[in-house]
Amino acid sequence: MDNQNLYDELKEMDTQLNASAKNFSHLHESLISLMEKNAELEIENQHLRDRINEITEKMDNNSPRLSKSRKNLEKLYNEGFHVCSSYYGKRRENGEDCIFCTDIIYGKRD
Repeated sequence: MDNQNLYDELKEMDTQLNASAKNFSHLHESLISLMEKNAELEIENQHLRDRINEITEKMDNNSPRLSKSRKNLEKLYNEGFHVCSSYYGKRRENGEDCIFCTDIIYGKRD
């Protein structure tokens, strides 16, 4: 192999190595950027979960608690049966709501 061919091959290899180094640097910068964005999104996601839990707890505290007997009626109602005095024990057709049943379960009692 003559000196000129050796020099040309070495120069071409140097050009390829420089191009590979630039590609590696670009990929490294892209990876760092993606990792930063991922960390930001994880933090934001955690803040949103905390906020949802906070709101849910407030809603649970504000919602009326059902007695054991009303919970049993609610369970029957959710299984598809009437719990009102007019239709007690009859199956609700097509899962339609009954205002009398919901009043008995969730209505205010003094």
